[in-house]
Amino acid sequence: MQTKTTVISPEELHRQAEFCGEIREYWADRGIVPKAFVDTYGCQQNEADSERIRGMLVEAGYGLTDTEEGADVIVLNTCAIREHAEQRVFGNVGALVHTKRRHSGQKIFLCGCMMGQPAVSERIRHSYPHVDGVFSTHHLWEFPELLLRVLKTGKRVFAVEDSAGSIAEGIPVARTNSLKAWVSVMYGCNNFCSYCIVPYVRGRERSRQPEDVLKECRELIAAGYKEITLLGQNVNSYGRDLGLGVDFADLMAAVAEIPGEFRLRFMTSHPRDASHKLFDTIAKYPKICKQFHLPFQSGNDRVLKTMNRHYDSAQYLSLVEYGRSVMPDLVLTSDVIVGFPGETEEEFEDTVRLIEKVRYDALFTFIFSPRGGTPAAKMDDPFTKADKNRRFDRLLEVQNRISEEKHRAYIGKTVRVLVDGRDGDQLTSRTDGGRLVRFSGDDSLIGRFLDVKITDCTTWSLVGEYCGQQ
Repeated sequence: MQTKTTVISPEELHRQAEFCGEIREYWADRGIVPKAFVDTYGCQQNEADSERIRGMLVEAGYGLTDTEEGADVIVLNTCAIREHAEQRVFGNVGALVHTKRRHSGQKIFLCGCMMGQPAVSERIRHSYPHVDGVFSTHHLWEFPELLLRVLKTGKRVFAVEDSAGSIAEGIPVARTNSLKAWVSVMYGCNNFCSYCIVPYVRGRERSRQPEDVLKECRELIAAGYKEITLLGQNVNSYGRDLGLGVDFADLMAAVAEIPGEFRLRFMTSHPRDASHKLFDTIAKYPKICKQFHLPFQSGNDRVLKTMNRHYDSAQYLSLVEYGRSVMPDLVLTSDVIVGFPGETEEEFEDTVRLIEKVRYDALFTFIFSPRGGTPAAKMDDPFTKADKNRRFDRLLEVQNRISEEKHRAYIGKTVRVLVDGRDGDQLTSRTDGGRLVRFSGDDSLIGRFLDVKITDCTTWSLVGEYCGQQ
């Protein structure tokens, strides 16, 4: 595995811009305004990557469409975290045979984390001949060059060479949301949790320069964005590779000091690197949302050690205790894996006990999915799928009860929300802690920060009344 980060030079990125110009000329010579469809699977980092893919396509003269049918280029940005996501991609890629048959000039590209796995790219090469191009996350910045090559030669391209990863500043961005923006502050991961494929497909940790992050955030705030989420596989490691003495807490503080009306969020944190300084920074700045997504994965110390998580349950609970000591209203969310290889019934009950002790506002829960190439995929596992499904259902029952109890405590309170859209006859909004609030109102309220009084709740959302109407 390569370990040295590549910084893409301005000259290289200028070349990619020139390739975009050549693509525009290619279509102009044919009197066509081409259409592009980009579909995203997986995490927020993939969403941020797709915004850059769309940006390059717009720069190359493409109009964006929301359907595969009739698109001149299709890009599927894939996820490798769980088997279900991979199988869904393969199914959808197979179905594109029919759209390409109806539009013979259509070009199909696959990118993202799945394409960083050699076995996957080889499967595409041999079993999906209608796919024109494949590139891993390390080659995203080269997409214009790859697309132009396919257009001009009609030959397939595969850019999947092993790489530690790259930093490429200045790629054009076409954002799909005018209120909320993703801002990647770092890429890759050095943790090598035994179940996780991310370090193998996204490379080692590499941080953007603080001034580049701040410049992007200032531009977003000036453009009217109301919420910025700083992204990284482990944001708590930000800056270690730069040697500038700037850590993630320092970066967040600098963003929070930018003038303007906006909220600041972040994800994801690794408990091994979550510091008191980080909690103190969140508590200090009103613009930083009092929400912390802190994945614990398991409440059992033997399982945590086998997962290669580098903390135990006592250390995790100590972090939670400190966070709530400086922010009593802190909203805590987390990830948990049920059915890790060899996890016994009693070890699973340790996870349930931790959930009962912490009382999370919400959990993202997953049944273990073996990823080829990771240590966990080779571990013995005597427990059946039925065992794991039963545990999973029990865990959901416990967390859903806690979530509803937490939500009921909001009733009668007035909360500040950012109105972000409409669902049927109700507006949708989010609290500082990320809780979904629905209430009645007209579309003129979308994009505004408002006070809403909570009148009711469900397990997964809150119901309120806009205080301005009272």
